[in-house]
Amino acid sequence: MDTVADVLRYKGTVIHSIAPGTLVLSAVEEMCEKRIGALLVTEARVPLGIFSERDLLRRVILAKRDPASTCVEEVMTTDVVCVAPQTPAKEAMAIMTERRCRHLPVVEGGEVIGMLSIGDLVRWMSLEQTFEIQTLTDYVRGAYA
Repeated sequence: MDTVADVLRYKGTVIHSIAPGTLVLSAVEEMCEKRIGALLVTEARVPLGIFSERDLLRRVILAKRDPASTCVEEVMTTDVVCVAPQTPAKEAMAIMTERRCRHLPVVEGGEVIGMLSIGDLVRWMSLEQTFEIQTLTDYVRGAYA
C-alpha cells in the first residue's frame, strides 16, 4: 500500500511556508513567484494555518481588506488537517475530498516534513494506474515467460 511518505519521496519535501506576521501582499507575491496556490503558516516548523488563494478571495478581497496592511494570521485558515508519513495515499486523498481542502501538511514528531497538494496525489495515483495497466497489457500479450 502506497503511503504519503512514498508520494513525498517522489515529489520532494520542499515546504513553502511563511510567518504568521507576513503581510498578505508579500504572501501573494511569493505564491505568484513560486506558482503555488497556498503557503503553510508556521512558527518553528509547527503548522499554525494555511494561507490559500481561497483565503485571499474570501477574507481579503471580498471583505475589502487592504492586502498591504493585513497580516496573514488574520485571514489564514486555522482548521488545518495534517497527516502522518505512514498515512495511506488513498486515505490522504479521501481526507482532502471530504474536507474540501487542496493542501495537506505532513507532520512527524510535531514538525512539518512535507506538503501535499491534491495535484500531487492525483499525479501519484495516475502513475500507479499507468504501471498497473502496462503490467496487465504485458501479461495479456504474453510478455511474461
